[in-house]
Amino acid sequence: MKPTDLVLTPRGLRAFGRVLPCSIGKGGLSAHKREGDGATPKGVHRIVGMLYRPDRMARPTDWAVPIRPGDLWSDDGQAEDYNQMVRAPYPFSHEVLCRADPLYDLVILTDWNWPYAVPGRGSAIFIHRWRRPGYPTEGCVALAPADLRWMAGRIRFSTRLIVA
Repeated sequence: MKPTDLVLTPRGLRAFGRVLPCSIGKGGLSAHKREGDGATPKGVHRIVGMLYRPDRMARPTDWAVPIRPGDLWSDDGQAEDYNQMVRAPYPFSHEVLCRADPLYDLVILTDWNWPYAVPGRGSAIFIHRWRRPGYPTEGCVALAPADLRWMAGRIRFSTRLIVA
């Protein structure tokens, strides 16, 4: 492991010398992630991007990409854009990135099932804000808003999310 790695532990997410409380998927951890199972996939996942809402916060790093109205994430295994950011209108199943709530104000992207997505293996695993402490996700890793912002400023492209 490297000092820049984010490591999921039973106590929380170990990041840059701190342990941050976090939530994981309602399906627990899985070595065999499937679309819709609500599990957080085990493995070593590279950080491949960061998205943020410029109408709600300053750019957290110089490489973060703004989320605009109409930005979506395809979660339809039958679509050629499966597990990629797409634009509305989009006829396939998707998640809205520009949400009314603050859940996706800051999103750190991992390389889970990306860039060559295998249908059914599960769409994006994000690191994002939690709904509330201990509330499970659909498979992502979620943190308190202040901890997420703190961590976002320290992440580099060499950073990995390790889920053992």
